[in-house]
Amino acid sequence: MAMKSWQLERRYFLRGAGVAMALPMLNAMRPVCGRDASSLPRRAVFVYIPNGVNVETWRMPRAGIEYELSVPLRPLERHRQNITPFSGLHHPNALNQQHVCADSWLTAAPLTNGSGSEKYRNLVSVDQLMAEKTADSTRFPSLELSIAGGVGQPYNTSTLAYSRDGAPLPAEDNPRTVFDRLFGVNSNGIEEQRAILLRRRSVLDAVMESAGDVRRKLGGEDSAKLDEYLNSVRDVEKRLERLDQWLDKPKPAVDGSRFQRNVSREQAGDFYRTFYDLILLALRTDMTRVVTYASGTEGNALAIPEINIKQTRHELSHHNEVADVKATLTRSDTFLVEQFAYFLDQLHSIREEESTLLDQTMILFGSGMSYGHSHGNANLPIVFAGGKGLGIRHGQHVDYNLPKIGAYDSLAYGDFVNLCFRPQDPNARLSNLLLTMLQKMEVETESFVDSTGPIAEIVS
Repeated sequence: MAMKSWQLERRYFLRGAGVAMALPMLNAMRPVCGRDASSLPRRAVFVYIPNGVNVETWRMPRAGIEYELSVPLRPLERHRQNITPFSGLHHPNALNQQHVCADSWLTAAPLTNGSGSEKYRNLVSVDQLMAEKTADSTRFPSLELSIAGGVGQPYNTSTLAYSRDGAPLPAEDNPRTVFDRLFGVNSNGIEEQRAILLRRRSVLDAVMESAGDVRRKLGGEDSAKLDEYLNSVRDVEKRLERLDQWLDKPKPAVDGSRFQRNVSREQAGDFYRTFYDLILLALRTDMTRVVTYASGTEGNALAIPEINIKQTRHELSHHNEVADVKATLTRSDTFLVEQFAYFLDQLHSIREEESTLLDQTMILFGSGMSYGHSHGNANLPIVFAGGKGLGIRHGQHVDYNLPKIGAYDSLAYGDFVNLCFRPQDPNARLSNLLLTMLQKMEVETESFVDSTGPIAEIVS
């Protein structure tokens, strides 16, 4: 059967016998497209690692372009011109907390330790602000992934994403489920699917109508809780509307064999790389442009049996300054960076016009904790990667500590550890990096929570 190629929603397909197969960018397609890098999709990925790092081996003594990557960061050497390691960043609102790290990593919210959900008030996460910008162009506004499904609990979240009302957005921890959601074909016909969506929307309409009667009988606190609930209902309404709009547009047919198996968590490397491959597939088919991935949470992270690490990162982080345990934590740090380097490899290998998928994708990799043993939340371990096609400049180590302290060699170890509790530069805020990413995603804003401005060192 004769086949032809064409463009549909910025994706390319071969169609034959009723099947659409996604194609990579081919040279023959370029005259049809005629797009430069500025018109290609802008994307952002956020990858979280829990419980901080071994700050002693993570640190790099020099800043600027002549820096040397530390031992755990050396797997990124081949991507030196596509990364910027940061030292000295912090969230002012997260200082002196314990495990309230992933909760505020992308929100910069002032969360205090507490035991009840009634005390928990988060803010919108930066990824969701980006998703609002890109939502009209993709089937899924954003993709939330995690080592633990759902939302977790206040102060020990399983997700990095929070709605406009600060409500956690549930994450998925099963690659097969995510693949089926992205690329699976519903056995019901389009009209039956539309009828199901219509019934669901009818139920939501009834809920909204009755809510007005209930509100008149409530006090102030209960009214606020009801408003939060109704905002969640409105979010569901919007998702149903989007699903309806995309019903008539075929999903790309892709090879999903890698994701249709049970991925054992006893093989940590395979588990991490499977999720990275899933993110890659979602980005290159333009199913979404915004992804969050909690590769671990403060209370839930993998051991790494394949390199004989039997402890979880939480166990290793409370090393009590025991040399052997700290050395194992460094090996764990290095392993996680190796998996991240693999992800950058894959992004770099995909061509887009005269650019690469890595050039069109910004990736934030790091933790909301630095010194896990006693919960230090300053001097966060952060690596920023990709996005050259969006106007990001890399190739240097940006260090906010050195201008204040002169040199790391002059510090006793205890004084260095103290950097993880007391920021040297109060304006070295992670929210500044998040603001920079927002602006490069063309979100029109001059601030994000407590930001002081975009980071000039990485803006070309």
